[in-house]
Amino acid sequence: MQTMIDPDWAWSPFEPTADTWHLRAAAHLHRRAGFGADRATLIATVAAGPVDTVARLMESLTQPPDFVRQSESLARAALATGDPKQLSAWWAYRMLTTPAQLLEKLTLFWHGHFATSADKVEDAELMHAQNQLLRKHAAGSFTALLLEISRDPAMLLYLDSATNRKAHPNENYAREIMELFCLGEGNYTETDIRELARCFTGWEVRRKKFRFNRYQHDTGTKTILGQSGRFGGEDGVRIVTEQPAAPEFIASRLVRFFVMDEPAADGRLIAPLAQQLREQKMNVGSTVQRILTSNLFYSPHAFARKVRSPVELAVGFLRTLDGSTNSFELAESLQQIGQALFYPPSVKGWDGGRTWINSSTLLGRSNLIRRLLDNPRTRFGRTPLPDYVAREAIRTTDDLITRLEDTLFAVPIPQAAKERVRQLGGSSLNRDSIVECVHALCTLPEFQLA
Repeated sequence: MQTMIDPDWAWSPFEPTADTWHLRAAAHLHRRAGFGADRATLIATVAAGPVDTVARLMESLTQPPDFVRQSESLARAALATGDPKQLSAWWAYRMLTTPAQLLEKLTLFWHGHFATSADKVEDAELMHAQNQLLRKHAAGSFTALLLEISRDPAMLLYLDSATNRKAHPNENYAREIMELFCLGEGNYTETDIRELARCFTGWEVRRKKFRFNRYQHDTGTKTILGQSGRFGGEDGVRIVTEQPAAPEFIASRLVRFFVMDEPAADGRLIAPLAQQLREQKMNVGSTVQRILTSNLFYSPHAFARKVRSPVELAVGFLRTLDGSTNSFELAESLQQIGQALFYPPSVKGWDGGRTWINSSTLLGRSNLIRRLLDNPRTRFGRTPLPDYVAREAIRTTDDLITRLEDTLFAVPIPQAAKERVRQLGGSSLNRDSIVECVHALCTLPEFQLA
């Protein structure tokens, strides 16, 4: 039976003490608000404190111009191939190198929320444009994001909304906007779906751009969720996001993404965040900031209460050890263990949580880490792993265990596992044993938890 969590305590500001704010808590913050951080960054984070660190993470949502220019140049090169899989490699590289990790993490969140697959869209340019749209609005108004995604050519094609005509309304997008994007089951009727679909008639794609075809738009009166009028798509978006269920739904998704895979079913826990979203006109950024500075976020209810997604596993491993690798091979590896960027499995996105783990994916995760370690193009601090370990003054197997336990693990490593790694490493580390020890640690069940 799940322990009830007091919502007033949960979302009150976290007040750090020596017992609650330390290297592992800093690592927890960087894993959840991004993909991970190296030891030097974690030490600086402990000194700065959680409030100032989160404030800086929020400030970093505005990306440095030099990084933006480099990323756009790489994107153009990927788009020139016409292959969306090249775009997957571009995004993997961006996650590895971005100075704005929270922005990229939010973009990944929205990619899973507004799931759109290149398998059906079959146009790398449109998929890239949607990705940029999600990034642009990642921490802003959810209402504005929903309106823009409703006009997004990739989404229009993916959910067949581009063929929504007044004579034959297509209900696919209207259904998903209510069920998966905004309200959740039980907060609308089939009639609401049909009426909302009429609002979006005439929204189509021409020359890879959104176009409103007034000749195909149903101008008649619609009744949606208790409101009646000659509504268009913009009105439909407004009406849906004004529903009491909308901020509750978005708040619950944010808590599941940033805090714990299985939040308390009691709506009371979500209520304060939903109220904040209502009062702040569905502004996502301030709600995320409250989550990342809350008592709940730094409590046992949050630590190790998430299973690492493949992206979090691989990108987190590399970023924590100042790593880089071949991004195309990395994107392929992510696909093999269930998280192909730009290819979510369905409109529901990735289920996440415990579904990431089964006998096949556990082996695949182990093999992914092995491939990263064995790949001659993988570098740690721009050097091979043994050189990086030496430069970091990691002299013994116990030093290595402690370093990875503090920075990579959300829970303590069991003593029996430590002993097995000590046997691999021997009394003094050498180049081969370093790789074997790191791989052994990163295949432990405990490593699967974020």
